[in-house]
Amino acid sequence: MISTNDLRRGMVIKLDGELFSIVEQNHHKPGKGGAIVRVKLRNVRKGNVMDRTYRPSEKVEDVRLEHRPMQYLYEEGDHLVFMDTETFEQESIPRDAIGSAVDFMKPQDVCEIAIYEGEPITVTPPAAVVLKVTYAEPGARGDTATNVTKPVKVETGAEVKVPLFINEGDLIKVNTETGEYMERVKK
Repeated sequence: MISTNDLRRGMVIKLDGELFSIVEQNHHKPGKGGAIVRVKLRNVRKGNVMDRTYRPSEKVEDVRLEHRPMQYLYEEGDHLVFMDTETFEQESIPRDAIGSAVDFMKPQDVCEIAIYEGEPITVTPPAAVVLKVTYAEPGARGDTATNVTKPVKVETGAEVKVPLFINEGDLIKVNTETGEYMERVKK
């Protein structure tokens, strides 16, 4: 059991026999009354998201997970296939279990897979990936007075907001957690 005060993003807990991954955690102290902990949870197997509010003194059941590095190989229908980098065994993981980070994953990326009782539960991609811009509209000249951004498409099909100087064919570094542009990478 773990105190709701100790909950952090990415942790997996068990509620009513189901596994939930913590998407957001917010400790809130209203002006009147005691503190509360607001938690946004994503059901690991079903993918649905729900909100819960706890008092800091409440306890929830935490789950011990085994973490293994696995290489993303390819997409097969609504599943992604990963290979264990030590045993070379392949695992098929539902796309819904991975979340939005799948938009920035490309084959050969090594991800951290959390396994519970022999079943893959969550996938944590690298913190940042380098992607090639496949489509970008030209930036308008003279629009540099403020931090103006434009949407571009990257090789995985995701859309990222970037500064105006980014062009088609450029390599950019993207934060997989937030989906935000970090920097342009030299070729």
